[in-house]
Amino acid sequence: MTRFIHDQFSKDYLEELLKPYGKIQAPSRVAAEVKEIDVLFTPIPTQTANLATLGILGKMATTPAIFEPFRNPASIDEINDCISKLSEVKSAMQREAKRNKIKIPETEIPQLWILTPTASKNIISGFSAVIKLDWIEGVYFLPKHLRTAIVAIHQLPRTSQTLWLRLLGRGRVQRQAIDELTALPADHPFVRVTLELLYSLQQNLRINQNIEIEDRELVMRLAPLYQQDREKARQEGLEQGLQQGEQQLILRLLNRRLGNIDVSLIEQIQKLSIEQLEALGEALLDFATIMDLEAWFSQQQTKNQ
Repeated sequence: MTRFIHDQFSKDYLEELLKPYGKIQAPSRVAAEVKEIDVLFTPIPTQTANLATLGILGKMATTPAIFEPFRNPASIDEINDCISKLSEVKSAMQREAKRNKIKIPETEIPQLWILTPTASKNIISGFSAVIKLDWIEGVYFLPKHLRTAIVAIHQLPRTSQTLWLRLLGRGRVQRQAIDELTALPADHPFVRVTLELLYSLQQNLRINQNIEIEDRELVMRLAPLYQQDREKARQEGLEQGLQQGEQQLILRLLNRRLGNIDVSLIEQIQKLSIEQLEALGEALLDFATIMDLEAWFSQQQTKNQ
């Protein structure tokens, strides 16, 4: 199911945006009955001022946080499950503090942010969630001691402050955010890594034969952007950066499709030219095992002889 492809994109995306500012655990396991937290983030105190670059997402990350992004609208059961994960994390922290005979400051207990593309009025009212005066439309806080907020991405105002959250939306909301992303200066600290992750998402969706119309539209939106980006890099002579970007994209795709790649194969990939990397990017859509990748390299060696 393509939902899992989007889930992986969301986790990778949040990790890449937040890792300059703190410690990331993605995913983090809690409880004897294994549950995985998508992204558990602990900020570096000296870096919190720099989080302003990420707008509202940065504001959320100024204190310890759990991020649970959803591709489809989060259901009542899924929201309750997220709250139970937070409870497990809090209990684990309290047990550790008890062993060490210390008290946990309230500020060290994570805030849970449930990122959902849409949320109905019944969902919001059913959890007694409300908008706070110092926050924006679309961010609903549950009662204080639950330390939880539901972020209805489709309700967020279309501003630069919400861009990094709206990129996790669906349909028109996400496509508009992609347009805004491409309009940012090329030297913006998060433009390049976000585009590379979006290109990886595009390629992963292409691998799947039965994708939703919405995903097909996303692939169509990203395809020309990917080609323009590569052509621009060539024209500007940014061959080394382009090659590194291609390598990272190919390795990410191969790891998703085939599992961990052997070091010897990674070294071979790093020796490929841009043209060869692009050819591998097309070929890997048909790979099912590591042997397919090895066979591809054998074919390349035969061609070069």
